[in-house]
Amino acid sequence: MSNEQSATGQDVTSGIRHRVVQTNGIQMHIAEQGDGPLVVLLHGFPESWYSWRHQIPALAAAGYHVVAPDLRGYGQTDRPTAVEQYSQLHLVGDVIGLLDALEEQQAVLVAHDFGTSVAWNAALMRPDRVRGVVSLSVPYLPRGPVSALTGMRGALGDGFYMQYLQQPGIAEAELEQNVRSSLTRIFHWGFGNSPQAAGPTMPVVPTGGKLFDLMPEPAALPGWLTETDLDHYTAEFSRTGFTGGLNWWRTIDLSWELTAPWQGAPVTVPALYVHGDRDGSIQLPGMDQLIPNLKYLVPGLTSTTVLPGVGHWTQQEAPEEVNAELLKFLAGL
Repeated sequence: MSNEQSATGQDVTSGIRHRVVQTNGIQMHIAEQGDGPLVVLLHGFPESWYSWRHQIPALAAAGYHVVAPDLRGYGQTDRPTAVEQYSQLHLVGDVIGLLDALEEQQAVLVAHDFGTSVAWNAALMRPDRVRGVVSLSVPYLPRGPVSALTGMRGALGDGFYMQYLQQPGIAEAELEQNVRSSLTRIFHWGFGNSPQAAGPTMPVVPTGGKLFDLMPEPAALPGWLTETDLDHYTAEFSRTGFTGGLNWWRTIDLSWELTAPWQGAPVTVPALYVHGDRDGSIQLPGMDQLIPNLKYLVPGLTSTTVLPGVGHWTQQEAPEEVNAELLKFLAGL
């Protein structure tokens, strides 16, 4: 695998090893570095192991065995065809199977974006295997009386972007028409200086419109994303398409049905929540009530850390700040 250059021209992936492991009936590609207590990094959409390129070497240098998988449906990991194979039970099963494949009893899970749902649910369902959880961008979202998809559709209408992504083939056609342009738009939209962050603009697709009606193509890449970074993401999604990642949204209702046994259960493991103050995710309906009361749902929450001037792509926008928070949390376990 070719080396990747950071904005400073330094190779950010030197020393990272790659291999494939068997977990929960699929072949999973992992990037790893270091030795010591296990820390597993779970990416979001539209990302891959590469979104942790700034964390892997830093955590490894601090004495941890760091593993960043391509999650189910992404990158060099298997992409099952059936939508129902992307439920939270499958995704949590992949993580527990990964620990088994690594012959580790426990791990700290660090997650971003949609990966946070897997980390929180793994801690909820298998606290014996999870030493702690760090969630970037998205807080713990407890199971409610209706699914998150139903709740957001009720609050924001049928144009809510998660609803737009439900119909197989529609979002794929838009995203895959020009993969590089699609990724550029998405990464810019969630950045700290993006239009989304300038005010409480909700991600609602206009009637008869498309997703990219919300996301104009920027004149330049955001400062945290180099052309080399974009090359990496573009090559991966050009090869795999976006269906695997989109299927995570298409199982929101199914996952809500399957997780009924954990209704009202707290997340008891130690936890840290970190978000940027310009992240559009925290502007969604209900977040202003949920975030201040997170301690009641996650009794082991050590803190909620807000990073000023940072948008949605937390660990890529503010790698040094995120690394410092991770190392502090890990040292306290």
